[in-house]
Amino acid sequence: MCGISGLISSRHITPDDVARVAAMSRALIHRGPDGSGEYRAQHVVLASQRLSIIDLEGGFQPLYNADRSLALVANGEIYNYVELRSHLERRGHRFNTESDCETILHAYAEDGVDCVHHLRGMFAFALWDEKRRRLLLARDPMGEKPIYLYEHDGRLLFASEMKALVRSGLVPFELDPAAIDCYFHYQYVPEPRTAIKGVRKLAAAHLITVDLESWYVEEKCYWSMEDSPAIEGDAPALIRQELDKVGRLVTRADVPVGVALSGGLDSSTVAAFAARHHQGELHAFSIGYEGRPKGCDERAEARDLADHLGLHFHEAEVSTADVVECFKELQFWRDDPIADYAGQSYYALMKLAREKGVPVVLQGQGGDELFWGYPQLRQAARETLAKQALSKGVLSAMPQYLSPSAPASFSAGAISSWTRDFGGIRSGLRRMRDHRTTPASQMVFYDLSPDFNAAVGETPDLYGRDFAEQLGESDATELFTLPCPWPRVDVTLTRLVSDTYLRGNGVTQGDRLAMASSVEMRLPFLDRVLVNTVIGLRKAHSDVHLPAKEWLRRAVDGVLPDWVLDRPKRGFAPPVADWHSAIFAAHGDSLRDGYLTQSGVLSPASADRLAYGPFPAGLTSPISFKALVLEHWCRRMSAEFDGSEWSC
Repeated sequence: MCGISGLISSRHITPDDVARVAAMSRALIHRGPDGSGEYRAQHVVLASQRLSIIDLEGGFQPLYNADRSLALVANGEIYNYVELRSHLERRGHRFNTESDCETILHAYAEDGVDCVHHLRGMFAFALWDEKRRRLLLARDPMGEKPIYLYEHDGRLLFASEMKALVRSGLVPFELDPAAIDCYFHYQYVPEPRTAIKGVRKLAAAHLITVDLESWYVEEKCYWSMEDSPAIEGDAPALIRQELDKVGRLVTRADVPVGVALSGGLDSSTVAAFAARHHQGELHAFSIGYEGRPKGCDERAEARDLADHLGLHFHEAEVSTADVVECFKELQFWRDDPIADYAGQSYYALMKLAREKGVPVVLQGQGGDELFWGYPQLRQAARETLAKQALSKGVLSAMPQYLSPSAPASFSAGAISSWTRDFGGIRSGLRRMRDHRTTPASQMVFYDLSPDFNAAVGETPDLYGRDFAEQLGESDATELFTLPCPWPRVDVTLTRLVSDTYLRGNGVTQGDRLAMASSVEMRLPFLDRVLVNTVIGLRKAHSDVHLPAKEWLRRAVDGVLPDWVLDRPKRGFAPPVADWHSAIFAAHGDSLRDGYLTQSGVLSPASADRLAYGPFPAGLTSPISFKALVLEHWCRRMSAEFDGSEWSC
């Protein structure tokens, strides 16, 4: 695990170029505190900050082949490096280290850019081929590891984090209006855009080659979950088989390994399969919240499962005072503006792991997206199918909209609401009307989110006049507008939520806040082979009408105890409203005449209104919180660029 940075130039490298890459690398020292390295050639500089996980003594980067015509800096872990190394050695390759990342070098020597198809793991790497005079940049299939890019005056700069690019001094700190508008709708900036104009992310499952002689830059996608072939068979059995393989692969490390354990199905699954295979003591980490009732704190359930699996359990508690104290610091470490209250929990858990001497933590992200864990995901799939039928004619679609529903429960309130809705008929007619007035190519997706709809209503009056004019025809719904004819709705929706919320919010935030404490986060549910298996099974037998996570529950039946399988999903349950009030009491005034008003993003009137910061009922991340997060992110990033200091 490392932080990588570098540049390739159409002209000869200058001392100034070398100094800029050194500055970028220093900005990434938290990602790799165990050592640094640099490679220089006439037109290329590569740099690495290393966090030692495998081959602690010999795996320092850059890594080279025998004649040093190939140089590599890489961030991540190649989980199948043992098997891949064995295959390459049979092909005559000789290795210099025991590092998992050295397999990338030899796989490239064997198969060129197609080497990415052999790598099972999480990675972002830069490989310079001196003989071909070519730079290769590549990112793993699910985008667990980042690469940010910026082109300037015949130079391509890259780095693991945006703050490193900004530290180069070549990236002007100028906000991208369309990206900021997306941020206010989604609470993050969907990839490949970033909040800074001219800076972009290399998309997941993409690679870039830069031919030095012609300065031809080619980018291509090498994998898509939608291309997974259909798989016939027993879905739970095949999923269990792959989970077991992944559990064996992701526990490979020469340092202590732990699991982020909430007591829910996803993290419990990760813990159970890891415990089967890990050689040595496996740690478990759980976070609770000060003053929460027992029903909102999962530490007891997490401890019970840790005891059941024989894990060494650690816990910590987050208070409202902690949240307020860390608020500004968190915006810096996130690297991207992300308005997610869950960040405090990630940060606290990873700090706890580092304090306990555990630099590798497995986490259950991706389970909800892959197995329909979010109720709105299944609702989006069903409503998109209804909308698809509606595009063919009202009569054929009526059964999809007008089928009576049962009440949510048998409480007096639920029965009364169900009666007023005529058993679901009235709301069905309303949905039919709404679907007929939106483009046929637009999936039902984020428009089911109260936060998104609140942004749709508020953003027209949010921005300063000049900023609003720069938006032009920018449309935040473009992300879930798809070409007709419709693809497989269930598969496409899985891909879409993975490309947006999972990667732009969860994975990005998790990676940055783990690396802030020099901890490597591993996400078994994002293993490419496991994803291919689930999507292939879904193509053969769709599970969209089954109960949430039905395939996963069946897959781990007998692996996890019944008291875990039968536990209802709780979700994220900290005292968010209390946190919000305390954060705004401490920092809300910073919106008045702050960076966002001075730069014209917010109108003075909207900034004054948002500074009051009430927490609206029914929302997860209100506009006021998004604005405050962005304000302090801008202050820190702009200071990184010009060396100035904002008073906070």
